[in-house]
Amino acid sequence: MSWQAYLTLALTLGALVSLITTRVAPHWILLAALAILSTAGVISADQALSGFSNSGMITVAAMFIIASGMYHSGAIESLVRKAMGRPTSTRSAMLRIFVPVIGLSGFLNNTPVVATMIPAIRAWSKQIGIPASKLLMPLSYAAILGGTLTLIGTSTNLVVNGQYSALTGADGFSIFAITWIGLPVALIGGLFMWLFFPRLLPDRNTTQLIDEMREFTVEVQVDPQGPLVGKTVLAAGLRHLRQLYLVEIERDGSVVTAVPSEERLRGNDTLVFAGETEAITELLRIPGIRPSMNQNGSATLAQQREERSLVEAVVGTSCTCLGQTIRDCRFHDRYGAVVLAVARNGKRLNGNLGQIKLAPGDTLLLEARPAFVSRQRYQRDFLLINDLDQQSPNHSQAKWAWLILAGVVASAALGLTSMLNAALVGAGLMILAGCCSFEQGQKSLDLSVLLTIGASFALGNAILETGLAASIAAWTVDISNGRPWLLLILTYLIVSLLTETITNNAAAVLMLPVVLAVTGEAGLNPEPFVLAIMMAASASFATPLGYQTNMMVYGPGNYRFTDFLRLGLPMNFVVGAAAVSLILWRMPLVA
Repeated sequence: MSWQAYLTLALTLGALVSLITTRVAPHWILLAALAILSTAGVISADQALSGFSNSGMITVAAMFIIASGMYHSGAIESLVRKAMGRPTSTRSAMLRIFVPVIGLSGFLNNTPVVATMIPAIRAWSKQIGIPASKLLMPLSYAAILGGTLTLIGTSTNLVVNGQYSALTGADGFSIFAITWIGLPVALIGGLFMWLFFPRLLPDRNTTQLIDEMREFTVEVQVDPQGPLVGKTVLAAGLRHLRQLYLVEIERDGSVVTAVPSEERLRGNDTLVFAGETEAITELLRIPGIRPSMNQNGSATLAQQREERSLVEAVVGTSCTCLGQTIRDCRFHDRYGAVVLAVARNGKRLNGNLGQIKLAPGDTLLLEARPAFVSRQRYQRDFLLINDLDQQSPNHSQAKWAWLILAGVVASAALGLTSMLNAALVGAGLMILAGCCSFEQGQKSLDLSVLLTIGASFALGNAILETGLAASIAAWTVDISNGRPWLLLILTYLIVSLLTETITNNAAAVLMLPVVLAVTGEAGLNPEPFVLAIMMAASASFATPLGYQTNMMVYGPGNYRFTDFLRLGLPMNFVVGAAAVSLILWRMPLVA
């Protein structure tokens, strides 16, 4: 191999190790690899940046906006609520989740579908007397299975299709080219869950943090005759209390949220603190502080106010505060929000809030200004933003959202236009029809995902252009003795393992050049192997880290890491065996 191939191999292995062992965001790792490859002259600038103009990536961006229109118009929510009803058993409840979720996920990004369903299912579970822990993992798995139904079901399918076209010059796959595999696999996976999951899923009752408000908040008042009147929060010694944190001030019928240190206190201000309620004795010893005069029996924070939002957020794997304490990462300054409580594995963590180190899957109860929800809803720091004040979507535009989505699917399926053009027109119509605003459409564009996709193309191009793919292909063909069925199984297994440890898009894009080289070396038909990559990259069940929707339900469902291993590994086996068997049965492997 040439030095370029060795450098590419080192960068590929380094990227994989970094993605698996560090918390550095995937797009930064892959952008660094892109920069090195381009600077070293391993690939040209056009090859390094080709991913950012690839039709697959642009289609993904357009589909994000279409999903935003479906979400903000309430189209998803209206369908979900009609499908729920009042089942009497866990199995019937799972069926009512499977039908709408699998169907929607076949045509929309999974994130808004699952984000809409989580709060609805948590409330629904209380009404029907079935723990949310019995329903939320099936919700995530159903969304994953639904993503395999069509080419637009997941961003991975679109990206693989775009890269396949770019590398081979072929036309690519049609929107329903994968359905003959995805639909039977979804039915088999759904049947497996329906038969075995009711007994295997943990039975853990979860309580929303909002329901425990009085257990972790303290209210006091500023004595109008005391020495604190006119002092700033900092000067009064209220900013750096060891066991409590000042959340907001209620004053003359209005609320000061995310209180700045420079805010000056006034007589009769009601001060709301979060933390250890036992510290109220210490708080009342401060001259000028007296017990709250609130007589209505309800916590101030539990009262709806237009100046504030109470938000539940699940910490994602790319959150910049991971591994740091809430105080050290300056959470208040970074996000303009105050942490009221932290839950891990469904249980609220007691102790000094400021000293809690945040971990992936932690559920935070936040007090923030209303703008926080719209600003953070599509950021990757928090995988789920649930506005507890239940802001209503624009339901009047739901019918237009459904018509636009149907038009996009029909025009692409009938060959009236390309998938890229159908998605671009659909995204524009979602905004023009008022299904989502320009701002909502812009915020739906997941920049980290798009950068990961675009940058991973550079590494994939280098693997192919330097001859590294051909070398790996020759080695792989030798190991398998040229047996096509074994090569197909190895392809599925490798992509599946990579998907559980790094992002599914990166796993698919890095493997595709190798697989194309393998099929070329062995004289095989590449299409069944490409479809195997799509299926393996999407079917990630065994860890909460492997797929975004798994992490979204991790905290709210009160799950443990071992729950995903115990149920996800059998799901991986069942889905993988079904997908590979169908490909072997229906598609010729030899060209």
